[in-house]
Amino acid sequence: MPLAWMRSFQALAAALALGLALPVAALQPATGKVILSISGNVAEKNTTQAAVFDLAMLKKLPQRSFTTMTPWDKQPIKFTGPLLRDVLAAAKATGTTIKAVALNDYQSSIPLDDAQKFDVILAHQMNDADIPVKTKGPLFIVYPYDTKAELRSATYYERSAWQLKSLTIE
Repeated sequence: MPLAWMRSFQALAAALALGLALPVAALQPATGKVILSISGNVAEKNTTQAAVFDLAMLKKLPQRSFTTMTPWDKQPIKFTGPLLRDVLAAAKATGTTIKAVALNDYQSSIPLDDAQKFDVILAHQMNDADIPVKTKGPLFIVYPYDTKAELRSATYYERSAWQLKSLTIE
């Protein structure tokens, strides 16, 4: 019996070693219109300069939804999209600061820690509908404002760039 156990253990160890040696799946090229570019300190790029995403790529990531009040709307809004931390993980982003830039060149500086500390999403839907550019789309950085009193402040509202087009990781 000990010999059979030893062979099973060796087979399992070999399988694990092979599995760990396999490369992690690379970020696939965008096939649709690019709506987000992540540059700076990113290890996983699908262009020469950046990790770029089309909407389909973002929708393939795990999705999160929450309903929250914002200072820009009179009623609570349901937002849906991937967690910011998951998008950053797909690009293997490391650093301390995220510089978010919107289509209208609005810029905000977001501590990278916010992506871990809060369930910040890159919303591509509001109330279950894609967000058009004229209504803050196609992407909107949204904090779950109603979950913590500290999030209902100018500090976090200013970090919530809508019409997001790029993130630079510093």
